[in-house]
Amino acid sequence: MNWLFLNANKLTKMHYSHSVEERFIRYVQIDTTADPNSPSFPSSEKQKDLGRVLEQELKDLGVLHVEMDQWGYVFGTIPSNSANASIPTICFCSHMDTAPDCSGTNVKPIVHRNYTGAPITLPDDPSQVITVERHTYLKEKIGDDLITASGLTLLGADDKAGVAIIMDLAQFLMSHPEIPHGEIRILFTPDEEVGRGVEHLDMSKVNAPYGYTLDGGTLGDIEDETFSADAVKIVIHGISAHPGYAKNKMVNALKVGAQFIDALPTAEWSPETTSGREGFVHPVSFEGGLEKAEINFIIRDHDTSKLGEYENRLENILKSIVDKYPGVHYEYAVTEQYRNMKEVLQHVPFVTDYVIEAMNRAGITPKPAIIRGGTDGSRLSFMGMPCPNIFTGEMAIHSRHEFVSIQDMQKAVNTLIELVQIWEKHK
Repeated sequence: MNWLFLNANKLTKMHYSHSVEERFIRYVQIDTTADPNSPSFPSSEKQKDLGRVLEQELKDLGVLHVEMDQWGYVFGTIPSNSANASIPTICFCSHMDTAPDCSGTNVKPIVHRNYTGAPITLPDDPSQVITVERHTYLKEKIGDDLITASGLTLLGADDKAGVAIIMDLAQFLMSHPEIPHGEIRILFTPDEEVGRGVEHLDMSKVNAPYGYTLDGGTLGDIEDETFSADAVKIVIHGISAHPGYAKNKMVNALKVGAQFIDALPTAEWSPETTSGREGFVHPVSFEGGLEKAEINFIIRDHDTSKLGEYENRLENILKSIVDKYPGVHYEYAVTEQYRNMKEVLQHVPFVTDYVIEAMNRAGITPKPAIIRGGTDGSRLSFMGMPCPNIFTGEMAIHSRHEFVSIQDMQKAVNTLIELVQIWEKHK
């Protein structure tokens, strides 16, 4: 493609062939499914298979200080080519793992050239049909080249699209030293999908005051606000007795738990009844037996102060059920997961503003958005590196309908090329 860039206030034209498509196709064929039940880190060793590939590719590009550490984090540095040493180092980050919600084994990527808007039937399972009625963003992608999986797995665009975008940026900058920029730090993380992505990250090795995750969706999205998140673990202790002689003795913990779940609101307060800035309380697992039952919840809202309100309300509902059964008792434990990165980014609004400026320069309409979820950027922001999230084109994530537009990925690369020049200009 012909790429326009700003150099010494002159608009210059050059030819550049993006590598994002072929990189993405290679990366998604490497199984990196995270394991939510594993106590190890990374939760699955196979995530390091992609890490080793990226480590070698960065070295081949001439990127400096490349390493994959014992935890599976991959680092690299694109050195500054600017005469001004005051430009802050910027980090670009994506995660290598894929979600355990859907198989990531033997992914077969398929390129659909010049998408027409017609239904896409996935060949390995013809019951899987991707349509504009179900995925309305497809209406905007007519004429684009789309990549899907074959019908038996997810695709892995979340977040190998982000990985491929950052790698293509590295290729571009290493091969075009005339593009002015400061030092750029590259970071690829494991285990984002199971909420542990930065658990063992050494921030002194990142060594960047500002960063960006590449883990967003539709073209133009720039997200600087996430949910705040807690987890709640409830253990209900019932009363055991031999079932043959249980009358007026036994209290089944599973039944008490079922009554508690049934007492939750059905018209509010849940993922299936909320949108926008509305928060929710969501049971994600329920297991156990007669004597003990465990229920796990995730608690979400963009307003951190509301989490405590939700947790108190949830415990009051639980107590109202348990109190009906003398001798039954419960445990109630809250664990902080992550916080709304807006609480940090509101103090450094230029970090987001520069992305909006970069998109405008790249001919993309910026779409400031909120995330009904979290990213590595949520925790990175509170670890000292304010870190909004930029689009990649990944859509229908965590499912067999997952797809990505090649053109969206290329436009994300173009945005980053403009972004590094803006940082160099503003200093």
